[in-house]
Amino acid sequence: MRVCSLLPSATEIAFALGLGDEIAGVTHECDYPPQARQKPVVVKSAIDPSGTSSRTIDYSVRDHLRSKTSLYTLDVPRLQEAQPDFILTQALCEVCALDYNEVVAVSQSLVSKPRIIALNPHVLDDIFSDIRLVGSAMGKSVEADALVCRLKQRVTEIEAMAKCARRPRVACIEWLDPIFSAGHWVPEMVELAGGQNGLAERGQPSQCLDWNAVAEFNPEVLVLMPCGFDVARTLSEASLLTQKRGWSELPAVRDGRVFAVNGFAYFSRPGPRLIDGLEILAGIIHPEIFSRKLGPEIAQRFG
Repeated sequence: MRVCSLLPSATEIAFALGLGDEIAGVTHECDYPPQARQKPVVVKSAIDPSGTSSRTIDYSVRDHLRSKTSLYTLDVPRLQEAQPDFILTQALCEVCALDYNEVVAVSQSLVSKPRIIALNPHVLDDIFSDIRLVGSAMGKSVEADALVCRLKQRVTEIEAMAKCARRPRVACIEWLDPIFSAGHWVPEMVELAGGQNGLAERGQPSQCLDWNAVAEFNPEVLVLMPCGFDVARTLSEASLLTQKRGWSELPAVRDGRVFAVNGFAYFSRPGPRLIDGLEILAGIIHPEIFSRKLGPEIAQRFG
C-alpha cells in the first residue's frame, strides 16, 4: 500500500495510525513527525513566506484566489513515480492545500488509479471522524478507534477540570495583518479550556476583523496563533498589534496575559496535535488549574 498525503494534518494522522512506512509522498510543509521530512515532496507552495510580511503574504494569497490560480504546485512526475494507492487531501480551504478538483484531475492520469480520501473538518468531532475514515480505508480501524478514544478522553478531562472555573474573555488571532479571528475548531477549544469566546463562531471559517472589534471585546486573555507561524515568527510580527490604538488598555495586556503560540503545530492543523493545542490553551487560560509546562517553542508570554 502506497499513500501520498497532500496536507500536513493528514500526514500526522497517517503516522499516528502506524502508516509511516506506507507514506510515499508528502507536502513541503509536512514536518511532523520528524520522519515525514524524509519522504518525497510532491507538493510545493507558490508563495515563499520566509522573510515576507504578513500583509504581503495576504496580498499574494488574495491575488492567487482572485486570478483562480493555485497557491500550490503539484509535482506530477514525482506523484506518478510514487504511484499511490491512496491520496489524502482536503476540501476545506484553498489557502491550506491543493484544490480538490485539481487533485481529482491529476489522479485520473495515474496508472495506479488511487482512491482519493478528502478530509473536511470544521469542529473537533469532524477530526475524530476523519481519523476513523483514514483508518477504515487503510485497514487500521482498530488503531483509529483506539487513537480517537485516547484523544476524546483527554478532551473530557480538560472540559471537566475547567467546568466550574470563571470564564475569562479569550481572543484568538489567526492572522496579524490584516487581523483574522481563529475559526473552525478554535472557538470550541476555547470553550472546552474554560474561556469565553467572542470573536468567532464554532465551526465557521476565520473572519477578517477590524481592530475595533477586538478592542470592544476587551479580551482578558489574548492568544496569537498565526496560521503557518511558529512562536519566533509570531513574536517578530507582534508589533503589528502592539502599535494599535488602545492596545495598552486591554485587560490582557495590563495583566500580562498575551501569548504567542506555535499555531502551525498546535492550532492550524486539524490532526491529533489539536488536543495538545487544547491542553496548551487550558494552561494559558487557567494556569491555576492546569500545570502543564509550556516550553518557549510552544508558547511565550509578551506585552
